[in-house]
Amino acid sequence: MTTQKTQWRKLLPVFFSFIVMGFVDIIGVAVGYIKQDFEVSDFVAQFLPMMVLLWFFVLSVPVGILQDKVGKRNMLNTGMVLQALGLGLPFVNYSFTMMFISFILLGIGNTIIQVSANPLLQDVSPAAKLASYLSTSQFVKAMVSFAGPLIATFLAVQFGDWRLVFAVYGITSVLATIWLAATPVTESKPERAPATFASCFGLLKNRFIAFMALSIFLIVGAEVAVNTNITTVLIAKYGLTLEKAAIGISLFFAGETIARLTGAIVLNWIQSRRFLFLVASISLAGVVGVFVAPTYVLAMASIFVIGLGAGNMFPIIFSLALEKMPDRANEISGLLIMAVSGGAFIPPVMGFVSTAVSPLASILVVGACMLYILGVSFYVRKN
Repeated sequence: MTTQKTQWRKLLPVFFSFIVMGFVDIIGVAVGYIKQDFEVSDFVAQFLPMMVLLWFFVLSVPVGILQDKVGKRNMLNTGMVLQALGLGLPFVNYSFTMMFISFILLGIGNTIIQVSANPLLQDVSPAAKLASYLSTSQFVKAMVSFAGPLIATFLAVQFGDWRLVFAVYGITSVLATIWLAATPVTESKPERAPATFASCFGLLKNRFIAFMALSIFLIVGAEVAVNTNITTVLIAKYGLTLEKAAIGISLFFAGETIARLTGAIVLNWIQSRRFLFLVASISLAGVVGVFVAPTYVLAMASIFVIGLGAGNMFPIIFSLALEKMPDRANEISGLLIMAVSGGAFIPPVMGFVSTAVSPLASILVVGACMLYILGVSFYVRKN
């Protein structure tokens, strides 16, 4: 059962796992360096993030079912160890094939982390604080996502090897595993039969849950698409270098970071349903800004605005689904994290539009995703 008083000794190591969760967003700047190092096309390069995010589609529901039996903390620690292994592979052999394998392990580990961390946070949080703490945890994750491109660029300039960011992240993943393993956590035990594939997918018959799942699919897809494609848009439109264009990634995550910090506070007073409409409108305005911006400075500002709106979408949608059926937390978590696979499907669509039409036109793919979220915000206010 969810605790009624915050227990920081248990809460902090779970929050720290969200730092580890954020390491996956390094794939954005990593794709840029790998594309440069191995001279592959935009379309081929987009299969790298697909190798990470495809596992959210394949493994999320099985992990949700398995953790119903073995426990959330055990699954979370397993995920962090697998992610650490993936982060270490580029130092064994730096080749395009090895980076595929590295990204696969990174994806499997991060899938497990995301399925397990959110419901485990529910177990160590007061019920009334869940939406706020989910937003706080996403703020912690966004801080890492924001810092990743800056760390990689710094290491590349100072030491001539961007891969050193993988070493920093891998060691931190191991330390997070040790801390959580040493922390006693009392996990909630649902008073029902163990989760099954049928019980998980059966939740999609509930229209509200189905809309939440598709929303997660599109918002994560849009986030990853910006992360992995925005440098191409900026380079094509304004002739920037890769290092300068990569600042756009950091600005996007800076917007998300500020949004999640603000959301963690604001959601204590504003209903999630009302807040979703506001953030969807802001993000859609940012997409329009990138499309029409006459200078790269205004485009950078618009990218920041996209992040400012997108930052709170995931925690709001996730908390709305958990509040709808709190006794089905593991199944809902598995289902919604499966929807994170949108990050594997939307970026190739954006990459295809970039190649077939133009890099600038590809930003409209992100706009379509945000437009759907805006529509869903009207639905959740009525339901």
